[in-house]
Amino acid sequence: MWIALPLIALSLSAHVSANICPCAREDLCEPIRHQPAFEVFVFDVGGKAWKFYDWTKVTTVAAFGQFDAELMCYAHSKGARLVLKGDVSLSDIVDPVNRTTWIQGNVQLAKSQFMDGINIDIEQAVEAESPQYYALTALVKETTVSFHKEIPGSQVSFDVAWSPKCIDKRCYDYVAIADSCDLLFVMSYDEQSQIWGDCIALANAPFNQTLTAYDQYISMKIDPKKLVMGLPWYGYDYTCLNFSKDGVCSIPKVPFRGAPCSDASGRQIPYRIMMKQINSSMSGRLWDDNQRAPYYNYKDTEGRVHQVWYDDPESIALKAAYVAQHGLKGIGMWNGNLLDYSADPIAQQQTSDMWNALTPSSHRKTAAVS
Repeated sequence: MWIALPLIALSLSAHVSANICPCAREDLCEPIRHQPAFEVFVFDVGGKAWKFYDWTKVTTVAAFGQFDAELMCYAHSKGARLVLKGDVSLSDIVDPVNRTTWIQGNVQLAKSQFMDGINIDIEQAVEAESPQYYALTALVKETTVSFHKEIPGSQVSFDVAWSPKCIDKRCYDYVAIADSCDLLFVMSYDEQSQIWGDCIALANAPFNQTLTAYDQYISMKIDPKKLVMGLPWYGYDYTCLNFSKDGVCSIPKVPFRGAPCSDASGRQIPYRIMMKQINSSMSGRLWDDNQRAPYYNYKDTEGRVHQVWYDDPESIALKAAYVAQHGLKGIGMWNGNLLDYSADPIAQQQTSDMWNALTPSSHRKTAAVS
């Protein structure tokens, strides 16, 4: 369950005028037109962490925080796109007139901020063949047409669940949506949003489950070159109701969209926090061979046992290998802000290792285009 952030208002930003380039060089306000051979897609939720990203890899940044003109200029100087967040209630865009108004507002906002496209993040439950089902498909198609026309070279992406099998009741027309836009960002995380079996702590993105879902997308005749694998740079901290001798952590039942149990029982914590906490944990880093994921156990100040599941360079590299082997369009993460970008040498190494796990050496970014 991706925690929604406030929408970017459909009005001209106070930070930049449509006529005044905020960059040191005018050419940095031109839209990025080239298409990278391999996409590294980063979500940024605000602040200045982006200054420490590995820009030898980044090709697209989706701005889910406040618009930052400095980020736009810097991304363009590195040949990377900066794209809007697009979110809207599907009931509001069943009407074609409302849909057109929403699209035009976002196109104008992107143009006024010298941005390079939009990432459509709509995670609402939709029934197949419903008015919202058809409206969503139309929204993606019409948004892509408008952006491509108004901003040459622009990119329109759409965020999809980790599996196309109506996960979280998101029964979308995935094939038509994939055909309509430039890429699907597959959110290969929060894979315990609906737990139908034992209500226990499990990996955020189990290896076999994650990759089977890509096989499902590809078997639907969706071009692998439309798929970007999204990975979590956060984990889940679960408070155990019972902690067995075998290390199984039973968790409270928190229903979600029809399932009796879900990861909403836990809380999301950033990679940088876990890396500090793991050293003082009961267990240190452990590895689950079935899920191919790391985890650890600790006790809180009240003596309750917690189990934390997460992804690290080892588990990420295993999934990144699938991206290379199956010719996917790229890889990315939610979100770029979750690492430790401080000057601490241990943190610097941990952060570097996470970035490096994303890309096999054959997928290094080529020369920047400004």
